[in-house]
Order: sequence, then structure tokens, then C-alpha cells
Amino acid sequence: MNQHPYLRAYMAGIAVPTAILLLWLTAFCVLRFAYNESAPIERALVFPMAVVPNVFGAWNMLFVKLHQLWRVPIGLHGAALPLFLGPIAAVFNIGMGFARVTDRGVVLLDVLRLPWWYVVLIPFLAIALYYLIWKYLVGFLNKLLGIGD
Repeated sequence: MNQHPYLRAYMAGIAVPTAILLLWLTAFCVLRFAYNESAPIERALVFPMAVVPNVFGAWNMLFVKLHQLWRVPIGLHGAALPLFLGPIAAVFNIGMGFARVTDRGVVLLDVLRLPWWYVVLIPFLAIALYYLIWKYLVGFLNKLLGIGD
């Protein structure tokens, strides 16, 4: 089963964030339409729904290529992804006006106020979450498709 390993890696990579984003969008639609809650996040859904699954797929393709030369565990490889996605997302959110930086912290969508101590914790939480997602979910899919160890 050595045919098209990068295509299989891309598909295994996009499967996890696509499923998570579908659940997130379903919850948003239920809150918006069933309970008439107003949450101005439609504009902010563009980045995660368009970019994150594709980046996961490309990152998994990179893992398959690098794994031939350098045997890094898939969890550590995935844990490095927020170090690239985080700054891109921050620049996008600030540039599009979804987030504002103040002297007390960050204001998201003029609704959610995050103090600086919380903003400092977010990268560590993201790295831990991505480690677990990549180790257990993406790693499982890679093994299932015959592209992992």
C-alpha cells in the first residue's frame, strides 16, 4: 500500500479538524437559530474553516516526508503546528478587526475580554491540545492508512 502516501497523509490530516469544525459549526447554528442567541462570530469562522484543515493536511504530508529522514514522534510534530498557526491567526484577527489589543488584555469581537495572564496561557494550552490531537487522532489515522509506524 505504498501508492500515493502524500495524498493519504493529506486526507488523514484534514479529517480531524474537519470533523471538529463541523461539530463547532453545528453547535453555533443550534445556538444561533434554535435559541436566538446573537454571537457575532460568523466573520471569524472564515480563518479556521478555510485554513486549519488544509494546514493540518499539509503538516501531515510534511510529517510523512520528514519521517523518512528524521524519526520525530507525531505528537511532537503536531505540537509544533500552533507555533506557526498562532501568529498567523493573531495577525489575521487583529488585521480584520476581530480582536483588539488593549492595556488590560485582548478583546475578541467586542464581546469577550481576555486578561493578559490568560492570553499568556493560550499557547501552552494549544501546544498541549495539538500534541494530543496529533498523537492519538492523526496518528491513528496515519496507522490506519498505512503511512505511520
